[in-house]
Amino acid sequence: MKNKLALYGFNNLTKSLSFNIYDVCITETEEDRKKYIEYIDEIYNSQRLMNILQNVADRIGASILNVSKQDYEPQGASVTVLISEEEVPLYAIDPSCNNGILTPLNETIVTHLDKSHLTVHTYPESHPQNGVSTFRVDIDVSTCGEISPLNALDYLIDSFDSDIISLDYKVRGFTRNNDGKKLFKDHAVSSIQNFISEETIKRYNLIDVNVYQENIFHTKMMLNNLNLDDYLLDKDVSEYPVEEQKRMIDLLETEMKEIFYGKNFD
Repeated sequence: MKNKLALYGFNNLTKSLSFNIYDVCITETEEDRKKYIEYIDEIYNSQRLMNILQNVADRIGASILNVSKQDYEPQGASVTVLISEEEVPLYAIDPSCNNGILTPLNETIVTHLDKSHLTVHTYPESHPQNGVSTFRVDIDVSTCGEISPLNALDYLIDSFDSDIISLDYKVRGFTRNNDGKKLFKDHAVSSIQNFISEETIKRYNLIDVNVYQENIFHTKMMLNNLNLDDYLLDKDVSEYPVEEQKRMIDLLETEMKEIFYGKNFD
């Protein structure tokens, strides 16, 4: 960080970034729904998710203490990463930690969460009647000290097929300067959008709901241009008549708007 604050002791501020990423797909048949689930489980398996979180730790300047990952039946995956602001010497690391190195003996160990951690969980699901499936990723990045999870925002957005994104950022606790004065925030932030690239912002419609006096920031994002080819499995848009294409676009837009606004439009 530039112009570091002079503090009385350790920086006790906790910065938490939590967000959901949604991917929507046309799945007209039971076979399509099955293919979509298999596709999601293949490209977002626990190993790839673990790689993403390890890259996040690197981007925010954190050291990995422990990693736990798991794939689930019939679908979904989870990864948990315990991190520290600064590198911890080997002699001081708890024997239960694996430093992010997985072996067949500890691939599915369970870890506790400290003040600084990264987690990701996936939730594929499908509508039983209207021919649309939705994949949701829940990600939490919680840090203490000077490092901020906002530094990894663009990377995380680009790591997933993101049609809808819901982001929450909160700074909790306080630290003190050398005079003992409480500091409830150690970095300038008026909106999560300040930390998203202009190129990404141009691709989305965005809404902010911020509670400044509580250091709570919320941003919702919805993709503003749909290309139907991106939402079809193993099919080309030219295979469908124009009226059917319009119906599918309406279906996708309705699904995305319902997620974005948090209500049904039936």
